[in-house]
Amino acid sequence: MKTILFIFLLLLKTASTWSQSESGLSYQLKTGFLAAHKGEMANLPSQIAWASEFSYFRHLHQKDSWIESYKDPTVGATLFMGSVGNNDVLGRYLALYGFVELPIIVKNNFELNWKLGTGLGLTNRKYDSIFNPLNIAIGSHVNMMIVMALKAQYRFRRNSISLGLDLTHFSNSAFQVPNLGINIPSISLGYSRKINVVKKTLTSDSPLCYKKIYYGGLGIFSLKELMPLGGRKFPIYAASVFSRVVFNAKAGMELGFDLMSNQSHFDFEPLVDKTQGSILQLGIYAAYVLPLDRIHFMFGMGGYIRDWYKPDGLLYHRVGFRYQSYHGLFYHVAIKSHWAKADYLELGVGYLLNYKRSRKKKSERVGFLDKN
Repeated sequence: MKTILFIFLLLLKTASTWSQSESGLSYQLKTGFLAAHKGEMANLPSQIAWASEFSYFRHLHQKDSWIESYKDPTVGATLFMGSVGNNDVLGRYLALYGFVELPIIVKNNFELNWKLGTGLGLTNRKYDSIFNPLNIAIGSHVNMMIVMALKAQYRFRRNSISLGLDLTHFSNSAFQVPNLGINIPSISLGYSRKINVVKKTLTSDSPLCYKKIYYGGLGIFSLKELMPLGGRKFPIYAASVFSRVVFNAKAGMELGFDLMSNQSHFDFEPLVDKTQGSILQLGIYAAYVLPLDRIHFMFGMGGYIRDWYKPDGLLYHRVGFRYQSYHGLFYHVAIKSHWAKADYLELGVGYLLNYKRSRKKKSERVGFLDKN
């Protein structure tokens, strides 16, 4: 899970190193409720959830780049401190996450932004069969955090105020059960102030070109724990081959095949004899790619075309991101799920087979550009 935080810090570093940016500090007060998304959790919500968020941000500006295409986004890091709707059972959370805010509407001093962030969270109350048996949502002290929000913001001089609708999620992606997860819909009120303007040297380097079809491969590893409690962690091995095209600075698509060996399937219907060959799953998937220079978010759905035991149904989903290096290598972090049920956290390394670093015309480039 440290990989998630590491990649978002790379996003902050990448954007702040090569763009002209204004840095600042912000505070948000959030209030919401614990959503009982599973019937077993119906008795858990007992209090209003409150949280404070302290953020360091950079408001980016740069001509002829992905930054201009996204209408000057904001990137940053946030410290989260708060409750999740049941202090006695679920405890309180301290979290650190990186985020990006992409403007949807910009008119005069008003902005409507889409915010996406992820990082790590710590809780003081996890499941314990003796001391905390009612916490069926979270089985570990360390958990992954995902934040999605719609944020309206009004800027005046160096200051701004905001009103947002948030969804905050905590889980460990089945690394340690129980893991039903925590979802908190919230409203937020915030204030921010820019503290300085920083100008940095621009660069013409860019990892990918527009409209070029890339071919690549990816290897994935993960660990997963199953109910009942006290069981061992099962390794998961997977590989993908795919083709990817980036149409423009805001859209791309990936199509591919997945081969998965989920060792936890040996515990599914244990009276049925299984072999390494019989548990192999083959899937085909499609994903929408949101390119932010070297960081690419992906939102995909796939279907199993070979799955003999069908423990989770026909469809699977993948939400995550990749960091593309300048040498063809990329690093992959994603949650594989079956609708609202997390299957496991994917950690992987891949390579674009026909990748070639080259200098293209700026109309064909994705990423940081300077004027010729």
